[in-house]
Amino acid sequence: MDEQDELRQATTESVNPRTRQIDQLSSQAIVELILEEETRVIPAVLAERTAIAALADVVVERMRRGGRLVYVGAGTSGRLGMLDAIECIPTYGLEPGRIVALVAGGPAALTGPVEAAEDDEEAGARELTALGIGPDDVVLGISASGRTPYVRGALREARQRGAYVAVLVCNRPAPLADLADLVIAPVVGPEVIAGSTRMKAGTAQKLVLTALSTTVMVRLGKTFGNLMVDVRPTNRKLWQRGVRIVMEATGLSEQDAQRVLQEAGGEPKTAIVMAIAGVDAAEARSRLGRAGGLVRAALEESDGG
Repeated sequence: MDEQDELRQATTESVNPRTRQIDQLSSQAIVELILEEETRVIPAVLAERTAIAALADVVVERMRRGGRLVYVGAGTSGRLGMLDAIECIPTYGLEPGRIVALVAGGPAALTGPVEAAEDDEEAGARELTALGIGPDDVVLGISASGRTPYVRGALREARQRGAYVAVLVCNRPAPLADLADLVIAPVVGPEVIAGSTRMKAGTAQKLVLTALSTTVMVRLGKTFGNLMVDVRPTNRKLWQRGVRIVMEATGLSEQDAQRVLQEAGGEPKTAIVMAIAGVDAAEARSRLGRAGGLVRAALEESDGG
């Protein structure tokens, strides 16, 4: 199948019959039409929930043995991957390099269009190789159309190196699916503006990535209940958030939570174990280490004597 045939089959490239007259509508009507179309995204993503959860399980397993999650994409898809990877660092105290994003065109593509870079299949393979990908890693190719050459090059290289390969696409069938161990394909239908996959497809990709990375972080013990106890208080707002987290988890007053958080070196997780188990920072860190970073397990050790 040639490139034009592939594009003709892609619903993300189709013309949406519901929006053919959009240029004749008022601003109010255009906004309503756009948002109406966006409501189709949630059902499409929900239909992929089993695949998203299965991929999360694979990522957790690989990351526990030192592996990484690598996003690969171009254009909007690549930028969404980069956004998700970066935000996991301060939100969950994740070490840099555990979730990595490759974007066609490199850093320049984050602040401006470098659209021709998505056609460079060799660049995808080369940049993936430079990461030293191996069997402990998971590589997720993100492509609304499901055919991006840059992503294809990266995924082929990942397979050769023994990594687990998954794809996030918005079409079925999608050529990239042939390279994948697992496919996540929320099919959102034609865009409001034909081919503008920063719209519904972009929303769907953002939802999938958020669900995936959040599930992985929870499973890795980066939360206590729904509190982000590994947050890094690197600025005033995040410090105050850390204090509120300690207060919520322990029932301490603001003043006491401030004190314990300071004694814990700004680590909410450590402060929580200190406060609840009645131990100092060194012992709290030791218990967390033995518990694999899981606050509940560290506290159960205390309960068990």
